[in-house]
Amino acid sequence: MAMFIMLILLIVLAVIGVPLAFSIGASALIYMQTNVPHLIPMLPQRVWGGVFSFVMIAMPLFIFAGELMNTGGITKRIINLCMYLVKPFRGGLGEVNIVSSMLFGGISGSSVADTSAIGSVMIPSMEENGYPSKFAAGVTVASSTMGMIIPPSVPMIVYAMVSGASVGNLFIAGLIPGLMIGISQLFLVFFISRKKGYHPPKTPFVLIDFLKAILSGVPALAMPVIIVVFVSFGVTTASESAGVAVFYALLVGFFVYRELTIQKVIKALKKTFIASSSIMIIIGFTTIFTWLLTMANIPTVVASFFLALDMPLWGYVILFDIIILLLGTFIDVTPAILLLSPILLPVMQSVGVSELQFGAMMITGLGIGLVTPPVGMCLNACTKINRMPILQIFKGALPFIICNIVVLVLISLVPALTTWLPSVLSY
Repeated sequence: MAMFIMLILLIVLAVIGVPLAFSIGASALIYMQTNVPHLIPMLPQRVWGGVFSFVMIAMPLFIFAGELMNTGGITKRIINLCMYLVKPFRGGLGEVNIVSSMLFGGISGSSVADTSAIGSVMIPSMEENGYPSKFAAGVTVASSTMGMIIPPSVPMIVYAMVSGASVGNLFIAGLIPGLMIGISQLFLVFFISRKKGYHPPKTPFVLIDFLKAILSGVPALAMPVIIVVFVSFGVTTASESAGVAVFYALLVGFFVYRELTIQKVIKALKKTFIASSSIMIIIGFTTIFTWLLTMANIPTVVASFFLALDMPLWGYVILFDIIILLLGTFIDVTPAILLLSPILLPVMQSVGVSELQFGAMMITGLGIGLVTPPVGMCLNACTKINRMPILQIFKGALPFIICNIVVLVLISLVPALTTWLPSVLSY
């Protein structure tokens, strides 16, 4: 009963607007004060233990590298390159939006950063060329979900810390699902645009400008390739590859694009400190919460309940997909990973689902939560750009979210989509 009250208190605090990290911490502290007060002196140790992980060094470094590449002109060059690659197709700027998100996602590792960076450029451009605002915003937020699936991925680093899975293998496991989402959304934009007549004014193809766009975009696109290759073939660990990414971003920003300045580096550092601190606080408080759940034997009880259902494998994966989708609409990505993984992962492993497949399922499902009300962090980022109501943006994104759901079901039912590539490339 006391544990049930703690869960209800967490929900109530979150609903009334208390930041999620403090909702988790406060509910856990109240539970401890009333049930196990002798354990309260252990709180600092548990919080520190939750964030003191070698794997977590990679998180702020990847965030910093993404900030450096963004402020160093990466967004502009990615969009310029995509303009030449896919703009001539039906739905041109919508296609540009999606491909830009695919490429930018491999640099920032964050869907919210993707929405902010790509959306601030592409949404006004699409509106100026006759695309409905709802369609422009919907394409932007839906395609940004690839930012946390295509490597590098900050949520995958958090999941690796909880599950013990290899960060490098998780990065590789996200490649095929991320590409599947992007390609399916490209086809959908094409067919919607063909039906409704969306197409930008045709401009003449200039070979010199095309070659310049390629040469300018190659240094930017090389970073995610370097990260995946280095980690996959054992050249560096995930944390070391994050350091390489920062070094590479500094070189490209200062000496290739020459748009990075000391002031921009300081600004990127400030944003990194804020983003990393927010995630670390959530991780620390969630560690206490999951510790209490473990002491109360909740994971074992939940596992016994699910296993007693005696369903076929496809029944378990579809059931857990639904759970992930439902919780993702109310809980942000990091706390959802920290709360769900210790409870659901043992059940999935017991029925034959690997930690790589489950990690891809969880990240893909929680990515959908970023573009669904009421939390919808990407929706909130988008509404700051075009001032549209969140529900209108969601309606515009809904057809593309269906693509994400289809991919989620496919990777849940077909393990090879997430496990084959890591088995081939891992060292």
